[in-house]
Amino acid sequence: MDAKPLEPLYDGHGRPITSLRVSVTDRCNFRCSYCMPAEGMDWLAREDVLSFEEIERLVRLLARMGVTDLRLTGGEPLARREFPQLLARLAPVPGLTDLSLTTNGYLLERQLPELVAAGLRRINVSLDSLARHRFLELTRRDALERVLSSLRAAEAYPQLHPIKVNCVAMRGFTEEEILPFAEFARSHPYEVRFIEFMPLDADHAWDRDSVLSGAEIRTVIETEHALEAVPREPHATARTYRFADGSGAIGFINPVSEPFCADCNRIRVTADGKLRTCLFSLHETDLRAPMRAGAGDAELERVLRDAVWRKELKHHIAEPGFRQPARTMSAIGG
Repeated sequence: MDAKPLEPLYDGHGRPITSLRVSVTDRCNFRCSYCMPAEGMDWLAREDVLSFEEIERLVRLLARMGVTDLRLTGGEPLARREFPQLLARLAPVPGLTDLSLTTNGYLLERQLPELVAAGLRRINVSLDSLARHRFLELTRRDALERVLSSLRAAEAYPQLHPIKVNCVAMRGFTEEEILPFAEFARSHPYEVRFIEFMPLDADHAWDRDSVLSGAEIRTVIETEHALEAVPREPHATARTYRFADGSGAIGFINPVSEPFCADCNRIRVTADGKLRTCLFSLHETDLRAPMRAGAGDAELERVLRDAVWRKELKHHIAEPGFRQPARTMSAIGG
């Protein structure tokens, strides 16, 4: 039985921390150019990755501290062996009200029955192009039809709706995808979300001019379709719009042009057990070492509270002096 609730978790700026993202692996079967190099990745050794027991322990402790939303990420989380067993361990944790998954969709279709049975409540599928040759160019894998097949299979599970489709918006690439994705959102039970390209690429080639902003994308869509804004919920990353005729939804996640740091409620744990209080943190707090050294829950709680208290006020993207984190998105957790 879980112990009693603890004092809620706040950072030093008065923001409550209620959302946790846990990366379960740094490995991925794609090589998306905005996330990883084509070759030469040094994967974590198996013993360096948090075990299911360690992940469950952290989640249970943080749920006692007020975390209600849990998202499992990677790398590609479905590449982790026996991943549905981890879901089944986490779904019953007292206090959790949302359990979601971010995936590239390649392994999703065959695992869907197990995932839903284990307690999965939402999915986000990364998909940056609807054209086979352009999907191959970006991911370096010829796998578009397999991802689309997984999305179609997910439609059979109403508990997963709306299925969210994430598209990274990059100038010089995504312009051709905007209207096809708008039609995609209108003809399926999906919410397509355009995410501004962020400086987390392995080649450190990001610059402000490579970002295709959410406002620019919305302008293109509105040349063909009228959009109506949906009120933004507290802590939401996306600004969501419905099509005025009632069919479909589009979202815009604009961390570069419209930062949403002021009410950020999120923390992250990497696959090797490092706590990151911001996606762009330059410092991490090791949680794996104290757990493996025998730390009790009270000691682990102190480590978590001390780290979260120092959570960054904002990420400083595109400001003078901004420094890109050493880890890429795949190593941090998407």
